[in-house]
Amino acid sequence: MDSLKDGAFRLDGMRALVTGGASGIGQATSRELVRAGAFVWIGDVNLPAAEALAGALGNARALRVDVTSPEEINQAAEEISNLDILVNNAGIGHVGSVETTSLVDFDRLMQVNVNSVFLVTQRLIPLLLDSAHKGSIVNIASVAGLIGIKQRFAYCTTKGAVIAMTRQLAVEYAKELRVNAICPGTVETPFVEGYLDKYHAHEKEKIRAELRARQPMGRLGQPEEVASMVRYLSSHEAGFISGSLFTLDGGWTAA
Repeated sequence: MDSLKDGAFRLDGMRALVTGGASGIGQATSRELVRAGAFVWIGDVNLPAAEALAGALGNARALRVDVTSPEEINQAAEEISNLDILVNNAGIGHVGSVETTSLVDFDRLMQVNVNSVFLVTQRLIPLLLDSAHKGSIVNIASVAGLIGIKQRFAYCTTKGAVIAMTRQLAVEYAKELRVNAICPGTVETPFVEGYLDKYHAHEKEKIRAELRARQPMGRLGQPEEVASMVRYLSSHEAGFISGSLFTLDGGWTAA
């Protein structure tokens, strides 16, 4: 039965912020949370894209926010009067071993993938603690934080940190907040397309086939599948879940 019809996993009356909310997993999440009845702040460095999505969704508003900038995070937070759900989704990738990763690239990944979760969460946690619905944080991590992946030294490092932060927050605020992380495998998004364009422009279909094959189901994940898990983890039905990691990876980490 459609959960919208039977009332399950509804988010009516709740207010959410999705960082990196205008594309890929973030866009699908923004759509799904609105569909479930929440009002969504779409936080993104690409304000025109966020505004276009907010206009299409209706029960949403765009916020320009560079998640590496404390000033922009503070400005965005000033627009938000109350908050029940925070989805730390913004992130970037990188290809390289420990030998080939430059300090500049490593620092950039740490800023976008790790520091942002710290900065955004720190600034907004007072609102989440004041939530009438008991606040929920969903961090978008990755299977790369759970297993080693060749040529992903910096990316694995940052996603491992997101997982560690998730667990620490869940323990620190066990009675006040629920904090969980989703660890997707390879998902069909502009993020992946950008990787293919940058590193494998001459052999995109070959590499795309390899990405599918490393997940036992033999396909890439869909952004909507991750968004559905965000919705569930944000709902009252998930009220006893905190400090947990959810792999959506087509069986990759089980193989």
